[in-house]
Amino acid sequence: MEIFSVRSSQSLLFKNNPNNAKSSKTSDIEFETRAPAPASFQIDDNSDEGPDFTAVSPGELRNYARQSFDSGVIDQNTYAAISEPLPMHAIDPLGNVIDLSSVTDGTSFNFLDYYKSQLQIATSIGDPDEVQTLKSIVDFLDS
Repeated sequence: MEIFSVRSSQSLLFKNNPNNAKSSKTSDIEFETRAPAPASFQIDDNSDEGPDFTAVSPGELRNYARQSFDSGVIDQNTYAAISEPLPMHAIDPLGNVIDLSSVTDGTSFNFLDYYKSQLQIATSIGDPDEVQTLKSIVDFLDS
């Protein structure tokens, strides 16, 4: 009785089998090409308009901001500020408390008005770093 290694026996069986003679040639190998999978959220280069930031969910805003950051449209500070979750409560320019606890990743929210009011508050308080960050967010959302 002869003993062959697994590698040898498979190679010999494959080469010696007349049914496999054609398939062992590399010239007969064909590759199929598939179309790339569509992206779930993508910025159109042809369009000058972005999403409607008066009715967008926090998740969609983060995705859009991430793509804008990756393409160099916004800087890291602006992206980081947009990516932060909303607080549970905020104050509007008139001093009224706004309840934001019901805003979730799937809920539409008016981010443009929210950041504009936060910019007004930061300007009246006089925090230059916060004003600069909020101004860049408003400019990004308003463009």
